Amino acid sequence: MKIATWNVNSVKARLEAVLGWLKESSPDVAGFQEIKCIDENFPRLEIESLGYNVITHGQKSYNGVALLSKHPIEDVTRGLPGLEDVQSRYIEALVTPKDAVPIRVVCIYLPNGNPAPGEKYDYKLRWMAALQARVETLLEQEERLIVMGDYNVIPEPEDVHNPAAWANDALFLPATRAAYRKFVNLGLTDAVRACNALPNQYTFWDYQAGAWQKNNGIRIDHLMLSPQAADRLTEAGIDRHVRGWEKASDHVPAWCRLAA
Repeated sequence: MKIATWNVNSVKARLEAVLGWLKESSPDVAGFQEIKCIDENFPRLEIESLGYNVITHGQKSYNGVALLSKHPIEDVTRGLPGLEDVQSRYIEALVTPKDAVPIRVVCIYLPNGNPAPGEKYDYKLRWMAALQARVETLLEQEERLIVMGDYNVIPEPEDVHNPAAWANDALFLPATRAAYRKFVNLGLTDAVRACNALPNQYTFWDYQAGAWQKNNGIRIDHLMLSPQAADRLTEAGIDRHVRGWEKASDHVPAWCRLAA
């Protein structure tokens, strides 16, 4: 099973690229972030025509997450349990392939947190604490679980082109990285890092200052696997080339493949 995550940065504005990538990559399950539309305006018919079931947790103009699956989707949760949140940043569901073990898929768009310090950074840390609590609960079920999305966290210096330039950014502050390590230490496996330990594996390049052309990127889009899912991990990667497409998102898809 191929599972992918992508911050599409407006699904309607990037629809041609989204459909092109779905045809090219053909993931069994995909999680989108920053769909930037209410549920009723999501391009459901175009995506369903490619063989996907679709569930969304949308929001007008901002945020919004979606899950696409070629398999049945059940047990849907919209909104991060344990956190009162008017922003649409969390969706969870159980995906059940035919004649295979179900996998619980969580798609997140974790808050950016800038400027830090401040209210937005406090919200980021509260969100991370609530996510940790939710994942602790899910891990107790001992399911195949994947928590994927735009984490807005640069885990390590090798995940950023110029660490010094990000030293005071909410994505790379010590408190952010400490909260992320605490989350990982629940027993989760970073799928991309498990399959590729090389530095400079980026998933985001800003639109400003020629970041893409200079390869001035960061890795903030992650697929985190429970032990039961990590045992089935066979491959993972980043579809870097998508950043070079016309009207590209500033993020690119990251993905992993699990054996049945």
